[in-house]
Amino acid sequence: MLLQCEGVAIAQRLAPFDAQVNAGELIHLLGPNGAGKSSLLACLAGLLPGEGTILLSGQPLLAWRHSALARTRAYLAQQQVPAGRMPVWHYLRLHNAETDEAALMTLCQTFQLVDKLGRPLSQLSGGEWQRVRLAAVLFQLAQPEGKLLLLDEPLTGLDLAQQAAFDGYLASRVAQGLTVIMSGHDINHSLHHAHRVWLMKQGTLVQQGTVDEVLQPEGLSKVFDVPFRRLRVENHEILTTFL
Repeated sequence: MLLQCEGVAIAQRLAPFDAQVNAGELIHLLGPNGAGKSSLLACLAGLLPGEGTILLSGQPLLAWRHSALARTRAYLAQQQVPAGRMPVWHYLRLHNAETDEAALMTLCQTFQLVDKLGRPLSQLSGGEWQRVRLAAVLFQLAQPEGKLLLLDEPLTGLDLAQQAAFDGYLASRVAQGLTVIMSGHDINHSLHHAHRVWLMKQGTLVQQGTVDEVLQPEGLSKVFDVPFRRLRVENHEILTTFL
């Protein structure tokens, strides 16, 4: 068991919840705006104090040394201001000083950043900055200790080709044992990529389970307050709303 949560809560933001996460799982966190997804991820990252117990690899999260925690888990916030005129390459290297440059170049190629390594962060577009941030947290965990990746709306600003590159790279890392918990708003993306889903509403984790257990029209309709139906089109299932 990689991650265990017992009675984890944040006053007025997150109702108490219990969860267990195994190594090599890809969990999608879904819910409307204000559901508490960002609060939950920040709490799991150890960056937002709360009640209850969080165990990472059997050790209380609060007992981890900062340096060891940084090598074991990485966290992508929903928003982050670029660090001034620092070059992209310098920013990426700050996230992992020990791993060889080949791993970093693979990430830069995956996220189409090779031609932007000398560019100041302040001169990046929103989508370019998002790709740099994704490469940074993935590079942070490109070492033997890397186990847990927490991503708050990582697909923001990515076009379809970049989303496909992200999904492919993430799937390969998950197959190698990396655990990922990520929030988003694209239910059909979760339908086709997630191993498990945590469904939230108004600060409460209302359901957790496999994709087929959680992504059903009745439960989604209650959470999002809009009717859903699940269809099969050309041998692919999709979820859609209707009025």
